[in-house]
Amino acid sequence: MYDKILNFDFAVLEALDIIRTDFLNTVMLFATRLGDKGIIWIILGIVLLFFKKTRKTGACVLAALLVNFALVNLTIKPLVGRLRPFELRESIKLILPPPHDYSFPSGHASASFAASVSVLAHSRKWGIVAVFIACIITFSRLYLYVHFPTDIIGGIFFGLLSSFIACRVINRIRYFNI
Repeated sequence: MYDKILNFDFAVLEALDIIRTDFLNTVMLFATRLGDKGIIWIILGIVLLFFKKTRKTGACVLAALLVNFALVNLTIKPLVGRLRPFELRESIKLILPPPHDYSFPSGHASASFAASVSVLAHSRKWGIVAVFIACIITFSRLYLYVHFPTDIIGGIFFGLLSSFIACRVINRIRYFNI
């Protein structure tokens, strides 16, 4: 079963070779850096906290990122211990410094979806923009050969779960419901 999943993963990654260009390399490097350590989402959450109208959204974003960090980075990645595509195929030439943590699930995907879906839960207009940015960041991880498609799917799932948990908790705190 694992071999079939791995064959699927590599088939998708190899199919992306068709669209590789110098221009897209630059765009994808920029996109992936936006998601590094969740910094864009952390900044967004902090900025949203400053305004009464968006304070609950900011709290949900930051809480979702905390839940996600504990779930993905501290728990699941070390438990699964999956190697990255470039570690399994030495012929892959990276155009960015190699990440040193495990591959499953994608931290960029999980953090991006945890934060963006938290925004979407409170604002359709800005949430769609946030989810679009999350999709670009997430796609960049495939394009750059640092994650398998199944890592991305897992990351999106755990990001959605983190957002759901965090927003449920924040919505129950009286301070944010005044």
